[in-house]
Amino acid sequence: MIRPKYLKKGDTIAIVSTARKVTKTELNASVLLLKKWDLKVIYGASIGAEHNQFAGDDFLRATDFQSMIDNNKVKAIWCARGGYGTVRIIDKLNFINFKKTPKWIIGYSDVTVLHAHIHELGIETLHAQMPVAIETKSESSIQSLKNALFGENIIIKFPSQKIDVIGKEKGILVGGNLSILYSLCGSSSALTTEGKILFIEDLDEYLYHIDRMLQNLKRNGVFKNLRGLIVGGMTKMHDNTIPYGKTVEEIILDICSDYNFPIAFNFPAGHIKNNTALYLGRDIEFIVDNDKVSVTYLK
Repeated sequence: MIRPKYLKKGDTIAIVSTARKVTKTELNASVLLLKKWDLKVIYGASIGAEHNQFAGDDFLRATDFQSMIDNNKVKAIWCARGGYGTVRIIDKLNFINFKKTPKWIIGYSDVTVLHAHIHELGIETLHAQMPVAIETKSESSIQSLKNALFGENIIIKFPSQKIDVIGKEKGILVGGNLSILYSLCGSSSALTTEGKILFIEDLDEYLYHIDRMLQNLKRNGVFKNLRGLIVGGMTKMHDNTIPYGKTVEEIILDICSDYNFPIAFNFPAGHIKNNTALYLGRDIEFIVDNDKVSVTYLK
């Protein structure tokens, strides 16, 4: 996998929105944070633009993102917010220059479209908190973003749970939002997972739909030769009047019962306060034992 260059003081980050509309006021806290890190900030044309719920129409958002890909002064592109809309522009983007001079693409949730597509180009990306509402996130998650951008050593450890599946594996970390990964199946942006370790998270879904999405991933062979599964925040899940009958954890364990790889739940990333930054496309050592879960990036 190709790794974009880490940032250094004085570098420029572009903030754009590939999905839902956003105002500059909503980005104030993030801009102050970047300036505190001695980074320069430029806004894309999508910031402040409006087209129904989107940050401008598809053409504007695609053109905006393309301009930042092709701008050699920009060393990273930070997607302002998620929602919906990135999939509408992905096929309008040209990554020829990006492959020659890759830069960090940062975001999560709907930005999973970019993570998956760029992974298939063989380039690392950064699954991390977006500018909107960053002031509501934990200090550790914000620090993890800074460490990731500047290339500081990162080791993630947290207590394991009884429901975790014990094991030790190495593989490339991939993944993102479950709903987005599900929606990409069968497309040119679909994620290949053979020999890799998959991270998933989601928000505001019905339990039966979690099962439906995972069944689809299973039928598409996503779990067949997987080396590990990391489950982040499964936040604000819903149930029907007639209960589905299983928790998210039980659904996942049932889906994966045919396989033999380690599984860790409640990983500190996703639509949660402690949204730890993750290098997608990088080799990791993934260990789940009786006491702890650890993720260590391999150089």
